[in-house]
Order: sequence, then C-alpha cells, then structure tokens
Amino acid sequence: MIKKANINDIKDIYKMLTIFGTQGELLPRPLSELYDHLRDFFVYIDEDNNNKVIKGCCALQICWEDIAEVRSLAVLPEFQKEKIGTKLVMAAIENAEALEIKKVFTLTYKPEFFKKFGFNIISKKELPLKIWGECIHCVKFPDCDETALIKKL
Repeated sequence: MIKKANINDIKDIYKMLTIFGTQGELLPRPLSELYDHLRDFFVYIDEDNNNKVIKGCCALQICWEDIAEVRSLAVLPEFQKEKIGTKLVMAAIENAEALEIKKVFTLTYKPEFFKKFGFNIISKKELPLKIWGECIHCVKFPDCDETALIKKL
C-alpha cells in the first residue's frame, strides 16, 4: 500500500536512504532534512499481522511554480522485483498533476527506469539554478555523474 509518510516513518526512510547513499546510488539525506521534508514523501508499506514493513520510499519536492523533483526513490533490495519503485514514481507523478505542476525532473543513475514513465534525458544546464543548492554538499560536487531527465505533464 502506498501512503503519504508520517512522522513515525522517518527513521525507516532514513535507514533506507542511508543504505543506498553509502553505496553511492543516491544522495544521502540528513535526518533533520527528512523531518523538514516529511510532507514530500510517499512510502510503500506492507502490513501483515500488525507488522508494518516499509519496503520503499519516494519524494516529490516542489522546486518552483512550475517544476518539481522526483527524488529519494529507494526500494529495499529484497523487494526490488515487486514493481514498488514503479508504484512510488506513479504516486509522485499523480501528486504533481494534482498540484498542477507542469514539469517533473529527476537526477538518477538509472535513466532507463525513468524513461518508462515518459521522462526524457536533458542537459543539467536546462534545470533551474535553484535546484543546485543542495548539490554543494555532495561529495561529487561539482562533478555530478547523475543523468538529468524531465517529464512534461
């Protein structure tokens, strides 16, 4: 089941993002930043016999009046063949449409995955300067090796 994250989900999201951040597959996020952006996150939860397991997460962060970023997409390795990532990205896109956002973009190491949703590769130079504020804290700055993609809604 996909739902908006709540305060009790943040530590699980943090652990999941730390796993992939340590592997260099996404930008790790400080715990304080996750609390600041709680409303951006969706989680995929499996509840069985009152046992709640967060299998994946994804955020939609609004950057400007007409653009938002799909970010922090992570699915625990043991669940990656269950189409959870697909469901989370679709939830983020649907949320962007409901907010009347005109474009969503992502920075990723897996561009083929996002192409399935109609995202197209673009030059990072086409993205607004505002989005680079967090990049200065990245260990790879200024030599970002992620691919930028955008989808018009």
